[in-house]
Amino acid sequence: MATKKDNLPLTVDNDTEQTSSITYANEVVATIAGVAAGEVEGIAGMCNVSGGILSKKANNVTRGVKVEIGTEEASVDVYLNVEYGTPIQKAAQDVQENIRKSIESMTGLHVVRVDVHVQGVSFEKENNTLTAGREKAVLEAGTPAPKAEAKAEKPAEEQPAEETQTEA
Repeated sequence: MATKKDNLPLTVDNDTEQTSSITYANEVVATIAGVAAGEVEGIAGMCNVSGGILSKKANNVTRGVKVEIGTEEASVDVYLNVEYGTPIQKAAQDVQENIRKSIESMTGLHVVRVDVHVQGVSFEKENNTLTAGREKAVLEAGTPAPKAEAKAEKPAEEQPAEETQTEA
């Protein structure tokens, strides 16, 4: 009587040739790179290749990203703006590492290079911080905001005219 073990083959031939393949559209890898770059602290947004500014909130995350894909490798160029006050070297290195990790973990492609092109420095965050600080100071002082002062100036101008009428 044959047992179950007797029916099993002693050696199993593994098919070492790949009979199928997986390919990725450039847009797929560019999207991964664009999202990965936007996740890095200190990156204000992406730029198109000619230097036009695109915000982080732009719907098309592939703008500002160029990719070249081979059968097993990929290379990426990203064009971006950094926020004022951010150490540019550190931000660029963080972008390179985040893009490399994201593409390699999601696609299995080996990323041979990530070139970061810093196209500009954004002062938007700095300006927003200054504006918020001014508004806070105005509220704490109890004085009207600058826009309200412009409206309050007209009655103030009329007030001296009324005083001269009461004196006369």
